Amino acid sequence: MNGRELLRSMKDAGSPRGMRTVRSAWRRRRTDERDLPARGAERARVPGAVSGAEPLAGGGIVRFARAELRVWVAVGGAVFWGWDGDGPSPSYALSGDPPEPDPRALLEPDKEGGWRVVSERVTVTVSRHGAVEVATPGGVVLRRELPPRWWEPVDGNGPARWAQRAEVAADARFFGLGGRASGPRLREGVYRLWNTDPGGAFGPGDDPLYITMPVQLVVADAGTHLAFYDNSWDGRVVLKEGEEGAGSGHDRPGTSEVRMDGGPLRCWVLLGTPARVLHGWTALTGVPAPPPSWALGPQHARWGFGSAEEVRRIVAGYRERGLPLSALHLDIDHYDRHQVFTVDRRNFPDLPALAKELRAQGVRLVSIVDPAVKAAPGNETYESGSAAGAFVRDARGDDVRGEVWPGECVYPDFTDPAVREWWGGLYEERLEQGFSGVWHDMNEPVSFAPFGDKTLPRSARHALDGRGGDHREAHNVYGLTMAAAGYEGLRRLRPEERPFLFSRSGWAGMQRYGGTWSGDVATDWPGLRASLSLVLGLGLCGVPYSGPDVGGFTGAPTPELYLRWYQLGSCLPLFRTHAAIDAGRREPWEFGDEVLGHARAALLERERLGPYFATLAQLARLTGAPYVRPVWWGAPEDRALRDCEDAFLLGDSLLVAPVLEAGTERRAVRLPRGRWYDTATGTAYEGPGQILLDAPLSRIPVLARAGAVIPVLGATDSDGAVGGIELEVWRPAPGRTGGGLVVRDPGDGWADPEVERYTSRLVGDEVVVERVTDDGVAPPELPVRVRG
Repeated sequence: MNGRELLRSMKDAGSPRGMRTVRSAWRRRRTDERDLPARGAERARVPGAVSGAEPLAGGGIVRFARAELRVWVAVGGAVFWGWDGDGPSPSYALSGDPPEPDPRALLEPDKEGGWRVVSERVTVTVSRHGAVEVATPGGVVLRRELPPRWWEPVDGNGPARWAQRAEVAADARFFGLGGRASGPRLREGVYRLWNTDPGGAFGPGDDPLYITMPVQLVVADAGTHLAFYDNSWDGRVVLKEGEEGAGSGHDRPGTSEVRMDGGPLRCWVLLGTPARVLHGWTALTGVPAPPPSWALGPQHARWGFGSAEEVRRIVAGYRERGLPLSALHLDIDHYDRHQVFTVDRRNFPDLPALAKELRAQGVRLVSIVDPAVKAAPGNETYESGSAAGAFVRDARGDDVRGEVWPGECVYPDFTDPAVREWWGGLYEERLEQGFSGVWHDMNEPVSFAPFGDKTLPRSARHALDGRGGDHREAHNVYGLTMAAAGYEGLRRLRPEERPFLFSRSGWAGMQRYGGTWSGDVATDWPGLRASLSLVLGLGLCGVPYSGPDVGGFTGAPTPELYLRWYQLGSCLPLFRTHAAIDAGRREPWEFGDEVLGHARAALLERERLGPYFATLAQLARLTGAPYVRPVWWGAPEDRALRDCEDAFLLGDSLLVAPVLEAGTERRAVRLPRGRWYDTATGTAYEGPGQILLDAPLSRIPVLARAGAVIPVLGATDSDGAVGGIELEVWRPAPGRTGGGLVVRDPGDGWADPEVERYTSRLVGDEVVVERVTDDGVAPPELPVRVRG
């Protein structure tokens, strides 16, 4: 807690809400002291020596003196292992049943006294003391898991803690672990696995945040792999980078040690190119839900619009200044005393009429939805949930209560299928009010507290889909299961429409239900940098649709900071301005005419690239590839690119180099191999290597890959009508070919889109573009404009 937050907490403690939060925090502490047994004496255990093995489909069971390991290779090459009977199910991360074991993968003894599973795509070796190695078909070891260690209560009263240490190549770089502000590359340090509201604006030094996942993406010269420890308990990951030539000329491997407070010790590993790994991860955990087409446009939010008239004023301000706007988001101030599924009738007397009015102007309304329900007679949601037994309870059967915006609240148990169905049905009220989408907030879940963990008691009881358990296991999947409830409810209520839902908290697999956003990022230059880190890191964990609060959540940005954030945001999947109730405004015209003009240019370019974003959304669903990718995505063997954190690829075709420091008018940009064109000047540059590009206040550097075929909107005609889709083709380098994919958005429903493939090449001095079909090649049906 920084000094400002400490002073605020001391001030709040004397207020009525502050006193309630103090009582709530003490109640939580007493509940855990009463209902959670104190951890007593423990004994350590390791697997011991191998004693035998039993071949099974895709692998088998390897037995040791004090443990057993089930290991197998799935069809498609994913590797699974689990200790002491831990299988892949049940799991909140997996989408449906686990993949089938590969019948061609066989368990056989190796020459060192252990066992190995050999398959077409991967070899897994289990040593005689319980180490597990994952290697490429060529025998290159990508990951070596050392024998695990457990600490078990001597009296058997409580879960066993465990630690699992892995070694990777000395040159390896770590990415992932959910949304981390200090990334995207994760340096040496300790990273906690516990979804957390930081309780104020955060920056690169703050950890953990709202979304933590035990998902590591590891990139090295030898190859890329993803490791996922399927365990939702509280834990920590300790990362140490390796060193080449350390000590007598030998490499010191990099290490990752996962330490969990309980739960299963089981792991999935996928290996291959980054694209192949993310495709396999999507097959395992579920395809990303593509947002409706309008949700790829610019969106505006503020905590504190306050009234329908202010909403109309803001929308009119966009329209009068020629600024596109797709959606406007209402925060908790539009509720009746902050109570979810209500409306402040005094300030929003006819919300359905307002929504209809804005919809006619092409602007949708999006509603915040918090999980906490005010525990008060007369609150329909509370009374309905109480009758259904929907709320989280303590060990004595009483509803667990916490302090949130409405006051004293109870919390739905979204790990209960019946509760998910009940909660999903409540979204009918949001749809009747005219909302077109929802954003979930405060769902880590949060209970305000001046000290201790700002969430539910760890002893709170959850259904866990019939297994039963407590909040130690349910906490990290609370946001994920709430997203499932909302998404499935919206699908039932409006089956013809793709739901729009994004969530502040979540876990592995959350992409099945929508996306996320940064949360309360600080309004400063480090906060701007953290915004990019979060989007890149989440994309590598399988969550492709995300974005920050453009301009920062707290405070008032300078005109320069706001504009640079706006320019970055216009290139990210979720493009939304947002701010706290006591922060400065975020409308582009509030920062002067110069900023307004440059912001308008960024908005119009985002609109022009609309077909490209629609293509990326559909490709994410089909392949798992994020819209926003690290610059090493296509060349993970390039070490200089692996360390590049201030630029990114937007799809395969564009490289974006945002300005992340004040006063920057020229910046270095590291290029992957090949020819790249500055889209502002048309100048060509050859990669790999580093170049210097102008970055005036009016724009950030964006480069196009030579040969790229990009779907864009054509120019607006003299009558103001927007042109249709055309192909923007960047001239291929001599002797090289290029291409691109186009997926025309099928609308906001569920029609299967068609993937169109185009190639580009030089014939003499002429650029030839062709569409690849099942019958060969054909001229493109779309207009073509050559650049570069």
